[in-house]
Amino acid sequence: MSMDIKQIQDLIKFVAKSGVNEVAIEEKDFKITIKTNQEPTYVTATLPTATPVVPQTPVSSPVAAVPALNTDTPKPAEDSSKYLTIKSPMIGTFYRSSSPDKPAFVNVGDEVKTGQVVCIVEAMKLFNEIESDISGKIVKILVDNAQPVEYDQPLFLVDPL
Repeated sequence: MSMDIKQIQDLIKFVAKSGVNEVAIEEKDFKITIKTNQEPTYVTATLPTATPVVPQTPVSSPVAAVPALNTDTPKPAEDSSKYLTIKSPMIGTFYRSSSPDKPAFVNVGDEVKTGQVVCIVEAMKLFNEIESDISGKIVKILVDNAQPVEYDQPLFLVDPL
């Protein structure tokens, strides 16, 4: 059994959505292991620490501050609601150019067309060119170069033309 790149990408997407931390498939002449950076253990470890803090009286003040922060949060969301996002189709490492000595595929202010390469996501030692599925002007780059990205994570904000 052998898998093509599309099947591997689909498997990566499935594993990312399922919440499983690791999947290994082994056949006679083929072996693949996919590990995610899911944090269920970390979250579980954090919850017991947060539970004793909640009953304490001082927590009331931060709780009052939280709604104020939530009130501020929708305003930027409304401002950016007219923008469309280009999202990562896979888990991997985000690169703005094909190599460190090459210019970035796109910069803020650049116009992109559907099908134009906007970045690369490296997954399992494979460098996948990510193409824009929309036309417009890049308003914001949401990920730093060489940073890990998750499946369906927004990478760029685009003002549609």
